[in-house]
Amino acid sequence: MPRVIKRRQFLQASLAATASIGLSTIQAAAYHPEEYIEALVIGSGFGGAVAALRLGQAGIETIVLERGRRWPITDAGNTFCTYQNPDGRSAWLSPTTVIFNPTKIDVYTGVLDVKIGHGVIAYRGAGVGGGSLVYNAISYQPTKENFYQVFPRSIKYEELDKVYYPRVRSIIKPSPIPDEILQTDYYLATRIFLEQAAKAGLKARKLDIAVDWNIVQQEILGEKVPSAITGQVYYGLNSGAKNSLDRNYLSMAEATGNVEIRPLHVVTTIEEHHGGRFRVTCNQISEQGAVVAKKTFVCRYLFLAAGSIGTTELLLRAKHNGTLSRLNHRVGQFWGTNGDGVSAIATFMQTNPTMGGPAAAIIEDFDNPFAPLVIEPLPFPIVSQGLYAALSLAIAKPEGYLTYNRFTQSANLFWPKNSANNQKITQANNYTYQRLNQANGTNLAIPVDFSSTGHPLGGAVMGAVCNTYGKVRGYPNLFVVDGSLIPGSTACANPSLTIAALAERAMDRFINKIPESKEWE
Repeated sequence: MPRVIKRRQFLQASLAATASIGLSTIQAAAYHPEEYIEALVIGSGFGGAVAALRLGQAGIETIVLERGRRWPITDAGNTFCTYQNPDGRSAWLSPTTVIFNPTKIDVYTGVLDVKIGHGVIAYRGAGVGGGSLVYNAISYQPTKENFYQVFPRSIKYEELDKVYYPRVRSIIKPSPIPDEILQTDYYLATRIFLEQAAKAGLKARKLDIAVDWNIVQQEILGEKVPSAITGQVYYGLNSGAKNSLDRNYLSMAEATGNVEIRPLHVVTTIEEHHGGRFRVTCNQISEQGAVVAKKTFVCRYLFLAAGSIGTTELLLRAKHNGTLSRLNHRVGQFWGTNGDGVSAIATFMQTNPTMGGPAAAIIEDFDNPFAPLVIEPLPFPIVSQGLYAALSLAIAKPEGYLTYNRFTQSANLFWPKNSANNQKITQANNYTYQRLNQANGTNLAIPVDFSSTGHPLGGAVMGAVCNTYGKVRGYPNLFVVDGSLIPGSTACANPSLTIAALAERAMDRFINKIPESKEWE
């Protein structure tokens, strides 16, 4: 019998015994004894999913606490709401939708959350699978040259390239869009993008996407509900075409019998416990956000994977309240947007801009005289015919930061949108788009907008709060394995693949107990 199930049965027996000595049934059901577990993972995005699987495979009893709900794909194809008919499933505990045109919705534990900061708005996923539920499924590896503009030389790019990037790909299974799908009307904007890039002399190619293209083909044939082909990306794909983490890493972790995922558990505090352990307190909530129980866990190993905003906020709270007294003053610093910028190009012909997702192609302008840059076409429901939307990524310096607000008991986010580096990124964008426009007779219908990011990074970064393996300074059993350990950018690349690869590297070191250098990395 799996050990996680054995432990659960023991706790159930304890509750029954408590009831038998005088507490009423209602009191016994509300009573939650402190649970002891070997390893606890907070968050189930790319870092948390990797940690859960490797812990489970190593036979380590593990609980994953996830604030969001599960989103199983149904045969009816109605797991998620759509852009056309948004409801509470679209947003995390919000009375309105948080992207595109604001629409009143019921308050629910939906898939997309927003953090409104000073100078930037940051988006993040919520649910079992984290950001993989709402991202464009782009699995893109940065070049070595760009990588070392961000990361320290102590991380061997060759090791990532030969071992860890391939290991992640072997599980999420990304692949480029097949030509027969690219040639359909649904992916017209992608074809136009590639053709215009070629005409401008820019390097462009297909991207590897964590999508099951067989299911996309079934959508085209009418055998699955239209999702990818109609651009339904940011609320989830009802056809099941997206290879989100709940369908690979996390399901594999649960299959070991050593990992249990607890959805709708919102962690509130982390504190030191005796013997080098940690006590973690959380609220179990309903799907409408009401607290239904308060729970406490004690673990030997704690892995933080609540994302850049979530993990940093937990550490800032622990530092402010003195519950992790050895955290250094750099918690909350070195945050960035990954250089995200959104624009729309007017081509004066049919483009089908709301169709054909996720993003399937890329321009790589690494010889840009201002800064290296990539551009990816995106399906957007609010873009008009004759236009297509595009996302640019650059190397943002980690100039942002988060601070703890003791009145709201949450983190405040600050981003210097007009810094010298951000102005340089703006110039780089203008240069590449000007090349596109001059070669094709197009123009920027919407100038590049840097006011939001779907790739928040930093706040508990390597070399400051933790080492390159995520081990937090001052706490040998506390680890950061998500985007918060990355200093503001994944080097002109979408972050998911690099976050997962770095997590695989960290878990290799942890599981195999490889001795670390005494030097602080």
